[in-house]
Amino acid sequence: MKKFLVTICLFWATMTYSQDDLLKDLDSTQVEESYAGATFKALQLVTLQTTKMAAKNEFYFVVSHRFGTVKDGFDSFFGLDNATTKLGGIYGVTDWLSVSLSRHTLNKMYETGLKYRLARQNANFPVDIVGYSVADINTFLEKEQYPSLEFKHRMTYVQQVLVSRKISEKLSLELVPSYLHKNLYNPAIENDNQFSFGGGGRYKITKRLSVNLEYMHNFDTPDFYENPLSVGLDIETGGHVFQLIFTNSQSMSESGYLTNATGEWGKGDFFFGFNLYRVF
Repeated sequence: MKKFLVTICLFWATMTYSQDDLLKDLDSTQVEESYAGATFKALQLVTLQTTKMAAKNEFYFVVSHRFGTVKDGFDSFFGLDNATTKLGGIYGVTDWLSVSLSRHTLNKMYETGLKYRLARQNANFPVDIVGYSVADINTFLEKEQYPSLEFKHRMTYVQQVLVSRKISEKLSLELVPSYLHKNLYNPAIENDNQFSFGGGGRYKITKRLSVNLEYMHNFDTPDFYENPLSVGLDIETGGHVFQLIFTNSQSMSESGYLTNATGEWGKGDFFFGFNLYRVF
């Protein structure tokens, strides 16, 4: 817990001394080359990806936390005793292609992804379209539990199409159809191929503050899992976008978030956390 608090203090300190020119870039809503600009300020809506892309040669360092459920109250200090962490990086290979790599403490998972722009909103086309392809490697699995375990069984794949539209200077909406394939699954409760559909939106409250909402409906959800529903608050400060998160899914990997949400909002069973992006 002490290490976590020290980490938060260090990152908050760097946010205070960020560069003004990066702040101006984040604030810019001008249309570039007749394309709609600043549809989203962050690369993620809450946990879902947005159609925002890392620019060519930009590098984003990502730190995310999801604490335990708040429903246990002081027994777990409202979830702070049960934190999970994601550390990763995103690099813009070109203005239309970026690559990412991250490590998640939950299930000791490694995640790699490709994000690629297919179309942009302009006067002649109504939406932004971006593809997002993910491969997860679950290193938590052990031979003792799965005697026939092979490396391929650790793999899960996710394919998403992100379709967004900037409705106004304040409002942006996004739809996200998703396909997920698990190499290791329990046929009694789920399928190896799963589909979900949903999305969300961002509403700008002030120049530096916006509220985000997202929901995904799974078409193959066991009774003990829920459809993920999350709300977030974007706080912009020079060179950073800091996101406060409330969600019913503790997982930060795309596959875990979509298929393993356990919290029930109506029972006060949800998770608090944050995303922090630092761009270089």
